[in-house]
Amino acid sequence: MKNWLSEHKQPSFRAKQIWEWLWQKSATDFDQMTNLSLQVREELKADFNILPVKIDKQQISSDRTIKSGFRLHDGHLVEGVLIPTDDRMTACVSSQVGCSLTCKFCATGYMNRERNLDAAEIYDQVVLIKKQAEEYYQAPLTNIVYMGMGEPLLNYQSVLESVDYITSPAGLNWSPKRITVSTAGIAKMIRKLGDDEVKFNLALSLHAANDIKRNQIMPINESNTLKNLSSALNYFYKKTGNKITFEYIVFHGFNDTLQDAKELWEFCKRIPSKVNIIEYNPIAEANYVNADPEAIDKFAKFLEDHNVTVNIRRSRGKDIDAACGQLAIKEN
Repeated sequence: MKNWLSEHKQPSFRAKQIWEWLWQKSATDFDQMTNLSLQVREELKADFNILPVKIDKQQISSDRTIKSGFRLHDGHLVEGVLIPTDDRMTACVSSQVGCSLTCKFCATGYMNRERNLDAAEIYDQVVLIKKQAEEYYQAPLTNIVYMGMGEPLLNYQSVLESVDYITSPAGLNWSPKRITVSTAGIAKMIRKLGDDEVKFNLALSLHAANDIKRNQIMPINESNTLKNLSSALNYFYKKTGNKITFEYIVFHGFNDTLQDAKELWEFCKRIPSKVNIIEYNPIAEANYVNADPEAIDKFAKFLEDHNVTVNIRRSRGKDIDAACGQLAIKEN
C-alpha cells in the first residue's frame, strides 16, 4: 500500500489510515474512508476491490439465537451464529466452506470441503455478528468461538491471521482470552499451536475417551489416536500455559455410561483440562439421539466427584438448525 501511495504521489501515512478503515472501523467501501480525498478514493477504487462478506439469510430462534448464512464474494455460503445468554454474547464462526473430516454426527461433515476461508472472511463474520448483538440485544459481543463449519487447524494460517486482525491494537483490539479455537484433533497442528505460543483458548471435540468408539464417530482419530493427542495437548499446555477444554457430546446408548465417564476422567487426568458436556442436536443424516437428562446428570456428577471441572451446555438455536453440529448449507 505504501508503494502504491508513493506511485500516486501520496504521503505514506495514508497507508495507516487505510489500514485503520479496513481493520479497526471495518469499512466495506472506499467511499466510507472520509479522511481520504475524493481523488484518492477514486484511484483506490480503480486499482483495488474490497470483497466484504454479506448476510444472505438470517433466522432468529425462539431462544434469541441468530443464525446467518454469509455469502462470500465467489458465491459460496457459510454459516455463523450469535448465541446470547444471560452473561455473554458469543459469535460462532466458520473457517472453511464445508469440511473434509466426515464426523458421523455433524451435518457439516456430510458436505464437501469446497475451500478454506481467508482471514478477512473470518474477520468479517465476527464484525457482522458483533453488529447483530448490538442492534438486536443492545449488548457487546463478549466471546468468539471457531466452532462453525470446517476444521480450523486445516486452515491454520488464515485462522491465525484472523485472530491477529481481531486481537491487534491496530485491529479490533480484543483479548485473545475471549477467543476459543475448536479442533477435531490434529496432533501435529496442536503442537504447532504450541510452537507459535498462541494466546487464545483451545478446545478439543473429544466425544469418546477410547479409540474404538472415537474411531466410529470421528475417522480423524484413526490417524490421530488419543495417545498422540494427549502428548500433543500436553506439549501445547507446556508451551502456552492454557488449559484445554474437552467438548463431549453425550449420545444415548453410545458414550453415556459411567464406564464412559470413567474413561473420560482417566483421560482428563493426563492433561490440565475442563469438560463441556454438550447436548446432541439430531441431524437428518445420522441416527444418533441425545442421552437422557438423568444419564447426563449422572455422567456429570461422576466427573465432578472425581475433581473434574464440568459445565453442561444446553442447546441453543435447535429450532433453526443453528445448534452445535447442525450447520449445513441449505440454499432453499
